[in-house]
Amino acid sequence: MNLTIKDIAKMAGVSPSTVSKVMNNYGGIGEKTKKKVMDVIQETNYQPTFSAKALATKRSNLIGLIFAGKVNVDFTNPFFNEVVTSFKKTIGQLGYDIIMFSNEQFLKDNGSYLARCRHFHVDGCLIIAGEEIEDPIYELVEAGINCIGIDIELKGPRSSFVMTDNINLSRKVVQHLYLNNVREIGFIGGKQDSAIAIYREKGFKEVMNQLGLEIKKEWVEYGDFHEESGYIAMKTILERPVLPQAIFAASDLMAFGALRAVKESGLKVPQDIRIVGIDDIDACRYSDPKLTTVKQDKDRLGKLAAYMLNDLINGSSLIKPIFIDSELMIRESCGSNLR
Repeated sequence: MNLTIKDIAKMAGVSPSTVSKVMNNYGGIGEKTKKKVMDVIQETNYQPTFSAKALATKRSNLIGLIFAGKVNVDFTNPFFNEVVTSFKKTIGQLGYDIIMFSNEQFLKDNGSYLARCRHFHVDGCLIIAGEEIEDPIYELVEAGINCIGIDIELKGPRSSFVMTDNINLSRKVVQHLYLNNVREIGFIGGKQDSAIAIYREKGFKEVMNQLGLEIKKEWVEYGDFHEESGYIAMKTILERPVLPQAIFAASDLMAFGALRAVKESGLKVPQDIRIVGIDDIDACRYSDPKLTTVKQDKDRLGKLAAYMLNDLINGSSLIKPIFIDSELMIRESCGSNLR
């Protein structure tokens, strides 16, 4: 027999709300009443369902994990895999479980993230940015669902975001190349509707202009942060009559694609063209040559997202976005150890 909280209340001669308060250790309940309820629970071996607990406490201790975008990232992406692992560990220590929302069928039947959040009574959501972000993501913010974004700008009273300071990140790369007498620098950017791609290109252009370096359109191409797009972009640049001294790619994966294209052309890295990426995924230390890159603090990104979301859930509001610093990792592909 599947007992409900109402059945327990009837057997104990109290209201369902009193049973709920006893089960969740709320104050204001007399010891006699508390004992009566607990005796019935023990005698019947009553185990409240997840839904009953969520309805009674208004908390599910569930966090929705959403990989947003029509072209989304997932656990196969080395960078976001490490960020989510850090988030998962920290949010677990704070007492939450994670439920992942797939958007595969969602894109076919115009499903609603908001409806799913309400169905599962999630306490909040972590949103990982992909490309071509769906409008229903922003419905969560407008509806007041507690949300923290990673690499997506969420602005609302119950939402915020955390990301690397991508403008300063790009400055570090160009300044390093400049200090090593490299003046002719090409750029492979991400999709131009991506917040991080916009920031990284902005940083690149700002410091190039500050240093009086020419930004040549023929040395600027765009990909989608994945390796094949970096390969195609680099192939296009290699067709130009004059080549840059260095290529700054907006992700390590695109840098690996660029590295492959340069090798296929018969040129050498870094002797002919230097290459720098972003993210510092594990493969950077094992490529040939080892890839110079900018290390994002993936562990800190995940931890900050977890604590910020927990604070929102527990009543904090207007938590401001956090931009964290990065570190330039000098390896063989840029041809110098000067920082």
